[in-house]
Amino acid sequence: MSIQQVDALKEIQAKQRELAQQRSEASEKLKDLSSTRTELGNKKKEVQGKLSSAQKLLNTLTAAEKQEIAQEQTRATRTSEREALSVNVPAGSGRAAAAFAAAQSKLGSPYVYGATGPSSYDCSGLTSWAYAQAGVGIPRTSESQTGAGTRIYSVDQLKVGDLVFFFNDLHHVGLYAGNGQIIHAPAPAPSCATSR
Repeated sequence: MSIQQVDALKEIQAKQRELAQQRSEASEKLKDLSSTRTELGNKKKEVQGKLSSAQKLLNTLTAAEKQEIAQEQTRATRTSEREALSVNVPAGSGRAAAAFAAAQSKLGSPYVYGATGPSSYDCSGLTSWAYAQAGVGIPRTSESQTGAGTRIYSVDQLKVGDLVFFFNDLHHVGLYAGNGQIIHAPAPAPSCATSR
């Protein structure tokens, strides 16, 4: 046997060992995958069982009890929205901050097209009402509100309480809340809410 043949044989044997190692690793990963799949199947059955139990319990509730639970969930959502805004919003100043605080107090109010408060709003109704609470009169519609105040062109210049307009025809408006969020009255959503 020549030196070239010996080298070729060693190379083939090395490749065979490498393939055997890869085969062993793949087999081990396949076992792990199978075990994970079995575990996920068991968890799925457990969750489905809990959902079934919860549905059975829900079916035993009266309409009044269901309504009470829905109202409690709505209150909890409003509270968490307010807490999120109060924790994450940088302090504003002056009338814009006062307008923002007024709008924030209306989180959860119903959306009604054309409404200007104090119990329901559309988008520009909320912003005009909020600024009125801060002693500033601004036009009623979002299109007209685009001419109120000083126009800025960069997101990093926004301050809490600034009006923010959306869509090509500027038919939606909200108040900047900081951290890339706004307070607005979205349609057809059921209430004033925060949004990114």
